[in-house]
Amino acid sequence: MKSITVTKNDADQRLDRFLQKTFATLPKSMMFKQIRKKNIKVNRKRCTPEQILKEGDVIDLYLNDDLLTQKAVHYDFLKAPKGLDIVYEDDNVILLNKPQGMLCHPDGREYVNTLLSALKRYLFDKGGYNPDSENSFAPALANRIDRNTAGIVIGAKNAAALRVLTDKIKKREVGKFYLTIAHGTFDKPADTLTAYLTKDERKNMVKVLNAPSDGAKRIETKYRVLDTTGDYSLLEIELLTGRTHQIRAQLAAIGHPLLGDGKYGKTHGRYRQELCSYRVKFDFSGDSGCLDYLAGREFKLADCGVLTKFEELNSGR
Repeated sequence: MKSITVTKNDADQRLDRFLQKTFATLPKSMMFKQIRKKNIKVNRKRCTPEQILKEGDVIDLYLNDDLLTQKAVHYDFLKAPKGLDIVYEDDNVILLNKPQGMLCHPDGREYVNTLLSALKRYLFDKGGYNPDSENSFAPALANRIDRNTAGIVIGAKNAAALRVLTDKIKKREVGKFYLTIAHGTFDKPADTLTAYLTKDERKNMVKVLNAPSDGAKRIETKYRVLDTTGDYSLLEIELLTGRTHQIRAQLAAIGHPLLGDGKYGKTHGRYRQELCSYRVKFDFSGDSGCLDYLAGREFKLADCGVLTKFEELNSGR
């Protein structure tokens, strides 16, 4: 028999989802069966898989120990680099300026030198995150940007904040704005581009289509020309949908690839596109839970490398 007390970061989620996150050796079918047989109870009462947990609830599991092996907590994040560039931070969220060349999340080759690992180490070092006291939550990134795109990424320090951010991003109530330099000059000073995108997972590349197709996802990208110099344009991009390589591929598809983009542009072999997530706006409507205080607030990078590069291009004319 094992008892677990629900913490603040475990609350407001379904019982079945909590158990699946917590116990590595508890099969899903077995979990449902044991709930039906009343071998899993909440506050000593019969429960259901979809029951929403509250802080302080006590889950009793009358099961063999071999079914209750908790998922191992790995501390690889302690090897992550220090020195985060923090744009904004409070008790719930943290906005980070990710450098160009760093992954947001681990991939098949890199597990340590990522923004997520660096965030976990930062919070661990300051006492804001202790894996030993968490059953199912770890600090998370609410959005991501490409490895060679720089700029603002939003981190959640607790489960409640992550739920609100995930919901608001899905509802397009978090404005994400980018600065970029594109090849060529634009006929329209501003426009909203719509198309459809498919992804080749093996090649990690996407293709932009003008019409719907099986498996293709609709994409929308709004641009505004801020300045031009020679054969280059400085753009502000508002990302209305967030698909893989969306900005890079969609601008390339209309004949304006990003400067330095070797995958979709003209600089073959170089993957340092001039693209920066420089501004976010919390354009919340309705209830925002623990993040109500962020409604209407906007955060912007004080310094952006894209602007520096454009000034260099302009001065070199």
